[in-house]
Amino acid sequence: MTSPEQPHDAIVDYSRKWYVMAAISMGIFLATIDGSIVNVALPTLVDDLNTNFSTIQWVVLSYMLTLTTLMLGIGRLADIRGKKRIYFWGFVLFTIGSLLCAVSSTVEMLIAMRVAQAIGASMILALGPAITTEAFPSSERGKALGVTGSMVSIGIISGPVIGGLILGQASWHWIFLVNLPVGVLGAWMVRRFVPDLPPAGGRRFDFAGAVTLFISMISLLLGLTFGQTAGFTAPAVLALFAGWLIFLIAFILIELRVPEPMIDLRLFRNRLLRVNLFTGFMTFIANSGTILLLPFYLQKARGLDVTAVGLMMAVTPIAVGIVAPLSGSLSDRVGSRPISVAGLIMLLTGFFSAATLTESTPVFGYVLRLLPIGLGMGLFQSPNNSAIMGSVPRRALGVTSGLLAVTRTLGQTVGISIMGAIWAARAIHHNGGRLVPGGPSSAPIPVQVPAMQDTLHVSAALIAVGLVVALWAFRNELRMGAVTPAAQASNEAD
Repeated sequence: MTSPEQPHDAIVDYSRKWYVMAAISMGIFLATIDGSIVNVALPTLVDDLNTNFSTIQWVVLSYMLTLTTLMLGIGRLADIRGKKRIYFWGFVLFTIGSLLCAVSSTVEMLIAMRVAQAIGASMILALGPAITTEAFPSSERGKALGVTGSMVSIGIISGPVIGGLILGQASWHWIFLVNLPVGVLGAWMVRRFVPDLPPAGGRRFDFAGAVTLFISMISLLLGLTFGQTAGFTAPAVLALFAGWLIFLIAFILIELRVPEPMIDLRLFRNRLLRVNLFTGFMTFIANSGTILLLPFYLQKARGLDVTAVGLMMAVTPIAVGIVAPLSGSLSDRVGSRPISVAGLIMLLTGFFSAATLTESTPVFGYVLRLLPIGLGMGLFQSPNNSAIMGSVPRRALGVTSGLLAVTRTLGQTVGISIMGAIWAARAIHHNGGRLVPGGPSSAPIPVQVPAMQDTLHVSAALIAVGLVVALWAFRNELRMGAVTPAAQASNEAD
């Protein structure tokens, strides 16, 4: 098979690559900040919209469910119709959705407008890595994807901070209105700078595959969501999981038979793609444990206020934002696997360190324990993403970009469900086998903290599994002489 870079490098003008990066970064920042800024406003929304928490949480859930279920289909559609047009309209729809969220007068209207906003965000997040890969030469791909990884971290950090500042000075409507000028500027930059590369002609969209995959994914996500409250053995939850499995099998059978599948399953013959998607999925599941557990630890066990919790939670994303571009640049020189393996080792160290947190750990001790997790994610993510995007031909960049985005959001969703269930089970264990009224977050500190430590050990075990797989792949690549960037470009895309 021809290397994906050969036809790509022949048709792309790289002189505007950093303008393209600015447009992509703006989109990533918008979509990620909006996923976190709303969380700060949930208590305010409960009061102002006269609702309850079980309803208002769908302001967040509807956004995440829409994102995860649509990104693969959008990636495939972009491979057929062209990426620039879809990315541009993603900006437009996201901006209009933000305005409609701001003027919502009921919780039902706000949830519906969040879905519209998320459709635009899915067009942005699904195609950002693909457009970045096309805009930069292969020798700079790791650095470019490292910058986009930094923008994700900046968005995650900025969301709670900006949200808190806005709510301290103005009404909740402004957490959506602030998106408007950025959205308009971003849409103009996409129109002005992103190249409109022609897709390969003669391809058709696989509607049957798209529908069965959508039903399968929404069934899985709803099962994981409702299982956290109703229990994973509840009949409705089991029915959702059964629907996920049935429609997943139907999707695979369709993909094996149609001439133009939504996801060409032959792509997964590529070992580099398989291994890197798997290890990425493991890291996002594991990392969701810190996202879920640490706010409760900091507020309940340490007695910190919300502002201090936000600052303490920023340790990991700040480290990711600093390291990601550096690791991406380094992977362009020495290859992705050595850097990503080093990142997994650092992550393993970080999770074992975090599992030693106690109610008396000082702030400096907390930072030292959490810093390796951020450094590890920063080391791992950029080379891993670069290897994934560089392992497929240009005709599949859109759907592969969607796979990359789904790996992140689905890993986080699955991880929160798994880690939440493990935390609850370990709290019962440390409570002498007795149920804890109100769940693990309401447990006494001597019960809650050991349960958290056990859960973080499970996160470390997941990273260890990913590390073993990555080391196995590294050994095979050393044997084949396919570790350097040039060797991977010529061998792994076959």
